[in-house]
Amino acid sequence: MPAPVILHQYDFSPFSEKVRLAFGLKGMEWHAVDVPIAMPKPDLMPLTNGYRRAPVMQIGADMYCDTLLILREIERRQPAPSLYPDGQQGLAHALSYWVERTTFVPAAALATSVIGDQLPAEFIEERKAFMNHDFSKEASLRERPLNLQRLHAHLSWLGQMLEGGRPFLLGDRPSAADLSAYHTLWFARKNGGPTVEAALPLGPLLRWMDRVAALGHGTRHDMPAGEALAVAKASEPDLRGMAGDEDPSGLRAGQAVRVSADDRGRDPVRGVLVGADANEVVIRHENERVGAVHIHFPRAGFDVVAD
Repeated sequence: MPAPVILHQYDFSPFSEKVRLAFGLKGMEWHAVDVPIAMPKPDLMPLTNGYRRAPVMQIGADMYCDTLLILREIERRQPAPSLYPDGQQGLAHALSYWVERTTFVPAAALATSVIGDQLPAEFIEERKAFMNHDFSKEASLRERPLNLQRLHAHLSWLGQMLEGGRPFLLGDRPSAADLSAYHTLWFARKNGGPTVEAALPLGPLLRWMDRVAALGHGTRHDMPAGEALAVAKASEPDLRGMAGDEDPSGLRAGQAVRVSADDRGRDPVRGVLVGADANEVVIRHENERVGAVHIHFPRAGFDVVAD
């Protein structure tokens, strides 16, 4: 029996929304394990050895980190309908990388300019240290003019991509690019309400946002964290072929390494290198709660160095 698809997530998370929509596009069945929005995350750490961002997708004893890689793995396991229609995987990746890195923090800060005083203090303090950004209401209001400036240009580009009645960013069918561009705006609108919506040039994007939202979330089942840990312990990591000598810097399989994000939240994840190629890095980690697991990262956005 195939291992269940498990998403360690929380409903408030915009990046989790991106993956939930991918499940909807695919019509997939999946299991949600809710994680805290701030550390500590005692039932996630045994699986990821320190990686704290949400979401993480678990299949058996394999943990997939970062939505760029999560969507690619979903596509590998269930190719149709495609997240990358018409062979546009490279273009979808490039658009996703651009739009998330330029819009996520400004859009989130616009939302917290409205709801920042409703967030737990520990969440605000953790994000200061983890992301080097103050999401308190006071700070978000102070930065609101700049965040509006930052978003207007990029949202204008999205609008231009939809000109002429194009239903989705890359054509007639939804793709990973749509999910990546949508989720930060979903977060801003959902949490910032009419105040944020009126301040952004969303008119050309609203019908497109409705089409993306209509993809839904597939079939969701809630799962206790302990059950996900038991699934990992009862499973063996996927040993599908990945060369251990394709790292351009000379790292080799069996070598102790640490993996860190190259933008924010750079806490290192340590393990033994299993394999690496142009798209993915896999490390092995063991502990008594889950046994041996493989932790997967995309190459884009993460640095890997000898430990």
